[in-house]
Amino acid sequence: MPKYSYVAMDARGKEVKGVIEVASQNEAIGRIREMNLFPTKIVEVDGAKETKKAAQPARGARPTARGKKRSALDIEIKIPGLGGRVKPKVLMTFTRQLATLVDAGLPLLRGLRVLEKQERNATLRRIIGELALSVEGGSTFSEALAQHPKVFNRLYVNMVRAGEMGGVLEVVLNRLAQFQEKAQKIKGKVVAAMFYPIAVLIVASAIITILTVYVIPKFEEVFQGLLEGEALPAFTRLVLNVSRTIRENLLTTFLCIVGLFILLKLATKTKLGRYAWDKFKLKMPAIGPLISKLAIARFTRTLGTLVSSGVPILQALNIVKETAGNVVIANAIGAVHDSVKEGETITAPLEASGIFPPMVISMVDVGEQTGALPEMLLKIADNYDDEVDNAVAAMTSLLEPIMIVGLALIVGSIVIAMFLPLIKLMEGVGDVGRKGDGGD
Repeated sequence: MPKYSYVAMDARGKEVKGVIEVASQNEAIGRIREMNLFPTKIVEVDGAKETKKAAQPARGARPTARGKKRSALDIEIKIPGLGGRVKPKVLMTFTRQLATLVDAGLPLLRGLRVLEKQERNATLRRIIGELALSVEGGSTFSEALAQHPKVFNRLYVNMVRAGEMGGVLEVVLNRLAQFQEKAQKIKGKVVAAMFYPIAVLIVASAIITILTVYVIPKFEEVFQGLLEGEALPAFTRLVLNVSRTIRENLLTTFLCIVGLFILLKLATKTKLGRYAWDKFKLKMPAIGPLISKLAIARFTRTLGTLVSSGVPILQALNIVKETAGNVVIANAIGAVHDSVKEGETITAPLEASGIFPPMVISMVDVGEQTGALPEMLLKIADNYDDEVDNAVAAMTSLLEPIMIVGLALIVGSIVIAMFLPLIKLMEGVGDVGRKGDGGD
């Protein structure tokens, strides 16, 4: 009876090799599947060579021993400061594709190899290859992910670890993909809504700069020749003085603006400065409520996704605190963590923070009492996603007329200031003409 050397993978994606004696290759495939393995290569071998061939890896596979060196073709040149990060949209696509492959029954290692071949992003392709190499060497998927903290944050790693421990990796990957898609959708809506106001602001700044630096000085030269030493109207003198000040101190003004920006960035790097800045953002008119809604939606969705994936509540709160994005809200989450650690409820510190609305606190309280906290948190997140959409639409509709009216007032004021001397000149010409007619 012929013997077959096989290379297969178990349910966790770990490579298994061996030799079986069966009548045909189809029977070998069936026997391997009965062992809860997924065959990737089956080769008929001679008795004298079976040991050697069984020990050989699948074609194209990398060495599994951690001590072996990679071939010269695998050596990559890494330039410090370049690469290492992957855009959220690219990572979202990778997570969704991997979730689909694993959910369809493809072993994890095979799925990683498939995605590595088709990935266009060079950085992510290299990282996927390293993930596959780590899994092939015996590491768990979460351990492999943890080796790339710039790409896979603690939220990602801990959710995958919980899925591995519970044997529901495909479910967790699907939840991760949904989480990333929701976050990307909200971010896309905010960016799209802010595009028009920012475009108007840039155009308005360019127009005002051109008028101030180039157009107004030309009018000033004309006025000096026409009015022959007569005093200009007060409003015209004010506009000319402002234009002259900006023109003569253009470089100084630019450097001051850049300096203030750098000082603000440095101040927000400190603990007190970051707290003050984040608190100011929450108190800003029009923008503050939007930032607050975004933060609440992110907090509830992240916590709900983690807890529903099997991550312990205390560990989940620590992860959410790190990914809050706002120091004020992070402090409130820290208070929730301390409360839960002492055996108390979540609702009391949420209410004491003064950040979360009564509706959120009530729904969390109901979720705690009924044992459906993850589901309730995700419902709150969905509700606040809708509120964010409405707030963005309202803010955009409010900003557009304000910016247009503001631009019209500035440009209109400059135009009026430039025409006042001409009106004065025409009135003088009319008075001279009337006097000449009277003398006749």
